[in-house]
Amino acid sequence: MSHSVSSVEPRRTLVLGGARSGKSGYAEELAAKAPGPVRYLATSIPDPADLDFAERIATHRDRRPADWTVLESADPAAVLGAPGPEGTTLIDDIGTWLTARIDARDAWESPRGTVAPDADALVAAVAAYPHRLVIVSPEVGMGIIPATRSGRLFRDEIGTLNQRLAQACDEAFLVVAGLPLRLK
Repeated sequence: MSHSVSSVEPRRTLVLGGARSGKSGYAEELAAKAPGPVRYLATSIPDPADLDFAERIATHRDRRPADWTVLESADPAAVLGAPGPEGTTLIDDIGTWLTARIDARDAWESPRGTVAPDADALVAAVAAYPHRLVIVSPEVGMGIIPATRSGRLFRDEIGTLNQRLAQACDEAFLVVAGLPLRLK
């Protein structure tokens, strides 16, 4: 199956990658190169007791240009569905959003698909978003099979969601060892 490369500027881009692959940095480069202002949607919900995660968040904050608008929200579908500024919106990242949705629904022991309404709303909002959009999401299905049910649930849910987001996006990249590989 071949994918043709369009000469039209892409509107929606999905950037996938593993942990510490460089996916966020690459997505930030794409957003910085796009015309107009950048709105950065951080999906994580910081836990003050998790110092390692707080350090990761601080690294991301330090790397962002000062003129970017930052929204800290666990609901990108609502943000994308509301009237917003022209320019680029960067969502980082879908994995932390999905974790928050599974937590909110207390669904770690529930059947797969329990968060489908949330995923449906996100995919619909991405597909309908009228401005430039860059989405960061983890690719977690290339490693070992998680030993826990919750790990397998997350892997399966993010894998399905990534497929759906890739279909809704004009282009997709997989970042490995800091190198972006065009998938679509």
